[in-house]
Amino acid sequence: MKVNVQRIFGNWDVGYSLDKHSISSVFIGNNEFGHPMFDTTRTEIGEALYQLKYNSDRSQINTLGQQVVDSLGKHFQSASFIVPMPASKQRAFQPVNEIAKQIAALMNIPYIDNILVKTAFTAQMKNMPSKEERVKALCSTFKVNDVLAEGAYNALIIDDLYDTGSSLEAATAMLRQYAKIKKIFVATITRKNP
Repeated sequence: MKVNVQRIFGNWDVGYSLDKHSISSVFIGNNEFGHPMFDTTRTEIGEALYQLKYNSDRSQINTLGQQVVDSLGKHFQSASFIVPMPASKQRAFQPVNEIAKQIAALMNIPYIDNILVKTAFTAQMKNMPSKEERVKALCSTFKVNDVLAEGAYNALIIDDLYDTGSSLEAATAMLRQYAKIKKIFVATITRKNP
């Protein structure tokens, strides 16, 4: 699978994204409910993620997990465990969790889904004028559970889409408050186009 790896910057120690989510998106009109429709051309990674999230194509879990390990694994060799980014929307099937489990299995490190949990959901962030305000609002929606044995650990957060980075920065800020966490790494499957 072709990827275009790019470093992403934030309050974490090291972060990378596999590729852009889409190449182009053209407005083609409104549907019968008045909602806008687009003809979107996605990257290979973006299409695989789309198929997993919106068409429940679970065969993409292995593909995406393997691609993260093949393309980004060398940057995260000192990761102690994998943390899935808590979902912003409740679903019966959480794609990010499934991808994170696959990456953990391939890297032979633990998958811990209860260390960082979402306790509340926020209103739309687009109305908040600054990134700092969005991060602060998002921090109040996360809780860190003390689930690790004594020691110093490096966490690798897995997310599906990197946009402004507000959610990942809030998650990182909360994990930094946990004394047992030494370094925090971030890997995202796709990123919004600049």
